[in-house]
Amino acid sequence: MPTVRFQASFTHMADLNYQHWRNSLAAMGMVVIGVEFRNGGGSLGAHPFPAGLNDCASAAQWVAANREELGISTMTISGESGDGNLAIATTLKAKQDGWLEEIAGVYAQCPYISGAYAEPDPALASLVENNGYFLDVANMGALAAVYDPGGANATNPLAWPMHASIDDLAGLPPHVVSVNELDPLRDEGLVYARALSRAGVSVVSRTVNGTCHAGDCLLAAALPDVHGSTVGDIYRFVTSL
Repeated sequence: MPTVRFQASFTHMADLNYQHWRNSLAAMGMVVIGVEFRNGGGSLGAHPFPAGLNDCASAAQWVAANREELGISTMTISGESGDGNLAIATTLKAKQDGWLEEIAGVYAQCPYISGAYAEPDPALASLVENNGYFLDVANMGALAAVYDPGGANATNPLAWPMHASIDDLAGLPPHVVSVNELDPLRDEGLVYARALSRAGVSVVSRTVNGTCHAGDCLLAAALPDVHGSTVGDIYRFVTSL
């Protein structure tokens, strides 16, 4: 296999949506590795930040260390929603910890990265315009509080990557940031893409029109062409690196 795509699955590995998503990617000829990580809540118990990030970083380093056995040439880290947060944050952590060269690229879908949900940031208009389309901003605020109890990491880019500085972003590998037009999280992804560009990072910003949060990933039966377009875009990105 020419490439590997590393996918951090926000829900349980047995979730049928994510099984289908990984299978769709693998059918393109990529090696796909799903990671079950700890989170603020769920079947693995209550493990707030940075437990999940540490799990994903450890998994990425394991993939890099076993590159020859896995038969891969590059590693691209990807995920949607909370996974998009972890894909981005794992890359920021890799830079901080000195193993960034192991990551060839990042494909972040509808990333959940601002933390600005309890009191929506007026600069993120989609939190107001799209509130109630599939996602509710108040519920996202509750989830953010579980992920970072007490809000001690409200501006920590490893917890909420939208707060990364230009220095944090400089030197990162190529990115694609894909957002959904009718998603409350749309604008934070666009803000992050623009910040990457200002930092000199190769970045493509992509908007999937007419779709709710992660609609192109989760609604394959209803939107087969849109689903297939995103799968194909990920394949083209991975094989370009």
